[in-house]
Amino acid sequence: MSISPHIQRDSDSKTQTRRYRTIIFNNDFTPMDVVVMALIRATGCDAEEAAIEMWEAHHFGQANVHFASQKECEEAADIIGNAGIKTEVKPEWEDE
Repeated sequence: MSISPHIQRDSDSKTQTRRYRTIIFNNDFTPMDVVVMALIRATGCDAEEAAIEMWEAHHFGQANVHFASQKECEEAADIIGNAGIKTEVKPEWEDE
Protein backbone atom coordinates (compact mmCIF):
# COMPACT_ATOMS: atom_id res chain seq x y z
CA MET A 1 0.00 0.00 0.00
CA SER A 2 1.42 3.37 -0.98
CA ILE A 3 0.93 6.54 1.03
CA SER A 4 -0.06 9.56 -0.99
CA PRO A 5 1.42 12.91 0.00
CA HIS A 6 -0.79 15.56 1.58
CA ILE A 7 0.27 18.13 -1.01
CA GLN A 8 -2.28 18.54 -3.75
CA ARG A 9 -1.24 19.47 -7.26
CA ASP A 10 -3.12 21.59 -9.75
CA SER A 11 -3.24 19.49 -12.90
CA ASP A 12 -2.93 22.50 -15.22
CA SER A 13 -0.10 24.46 -13.60
CA LYS A 14 1.56 21.64 -11.64
CA THR A 15 1.93 24.01 -8.68
CA GLN A 16 1.50 22.92 -5.10
CA THR A 17 -1.44 24.06 -3.04
CA ARG A 18 0.12 26.13 -0.29
CA ARG A 19 -0.47 25.66 3.39
CA TYR A 20 -0.45 28.77 5.53
CA ARG A 21 0.23 29.55 9.16
CA THR A 22 -1.31 31.95 11.63
CA ILE A 23 1.23 33.71 13.82
CA ILE A 24 0.55 35.55 17.08
CA PHE A 25 2.81 38.19 18.61
CA ASN A 26 3.46 38.94 22.26
CA ASN A 27 2.21 42.18 23.77
CA ASP A 28 2.23 43.71 27.24
CA PHE A 29 -1.50 44.31 27.62
CA THR A 30 -3.56 41.22 26.68
CA PRO A 31 -4.03 38.95 29.72
CA MET A 32 -2.66 35.46 29.25
CA ASP A 33 -6.02 33.81 29.94
CA VAL A 34 -7.59 35.93 27.19
CA VAL A 35 -4.90 34.75 24.75
CA VAL A 36 -5.53 31.11 25.69
CA MET A 37 -9.30 31.45 25.25
CA ALA A 38 -8.88 33.23 21.90
CA LEU A 39 -6.62 30.44 20.64
CA ILE A 40 -9.08 27.76 21.72
CA ARG A 41 -11.96 29.60 20.06
CA ALA A 42 -10.05 30.37 16.85
CA THR A 43 -8.23 27.10 16.25
CA GLY A 44 -10.18 24.45 18.14
CA CYS A 45 -7.10 23.37 20.08
CA ASP A 46 -7.31 22.26 23.70
CA ALA A 47 -6.33 24.40 26.69
CA GLU A 48 -2.94 22.73 27.07
CA GLU A 49 -1.90 23.43 23.47
CA ALA A 50 -3.21 27.00 23.69
CA ALA A 51 -1.22 27.59 26.89
CA ILE A 52 1.95 26.24 25.25
CA GLU A 53 1.47 28.52 22.22
CA MET A 54 0.77 31.52 24.48
CA TRP A 55 3.94 30.73 26.50
CA GLU A 56 5.98 30.48 23.29
CA ALA A 57 4.75 33.89 22.09
CA HIS A 58 5.35 35.38 25.54
CA HIS A 59 8.94 34.10 25.73
CA PHE A 60 10.02 34.26 22.08
CA GLY A 61 7.95 37.19 20.84
CA GLN A 62 5.81 35.17 18.45
CA ALA A 63 4.35 31.72 17.88
CA ASN A 64 2.83 29.75 15.03
CA VAL A 65 -0.62 28.76 16.26
CA HIS A 66 -2.46 27.31 13.27
CA PHE A 67 -1.61 25.62 9.95
CA ALA A 68 -4.28 25.30 7.25
CA SER A 69 -5.52 26.93 4.05
CA GLN A 70 -5.04 30.68 3.68
CA LYS A 71 -8.76 31.28 4.22
CA GLU A 72 -8.88 29.19 7.41
CA CYS A 73 -5.74 30.87 8.78
CA GLU A 74 -7.18 34.32 8.04
CA GLU A 75 -10.43 33.38 9.80
CA ALA A 76 -8.44 32.23 12.85
CA ALA A 77 -6.37 35.43 12.74
CA ASP A 78 -9.56 37.54 12.72
CA ILE A 79 -10.91 35.79 15.82
CA ILE A 80 -7.59 36.11 17.64
CA GLY A 81 -7.21 39.73 16.52
CA ASN A 82 -10.61 40.58 17.97
CA ALA A 83 -9.11 39.76 21.38
CA GLY A 84 -6.48 42.48 20.86
CA ILE A 85 -3.66 40.19 19.78
CA LYS A 86 -1.53 41.07 16.76
CA THR A 87 -1.54 38.33 14.14
CA GLU A 88 -0.07 37.62 10.75
CA VAL A 89 -0.85 34.98 8.11
CA LYS A 90 2.04 33.74 5.99
CA PRO A 91 2.81 30.71 3.83
CA GLU A 92 4.01 27.76 5.88
CA TRP A 93 7.36 27.88 4.03
CA GLU A 94 8.84 31.21 3.04
CA ASP A 95 10.61 29.89 -0.07
CA GLU A 96 7.37 28.97 -1.86
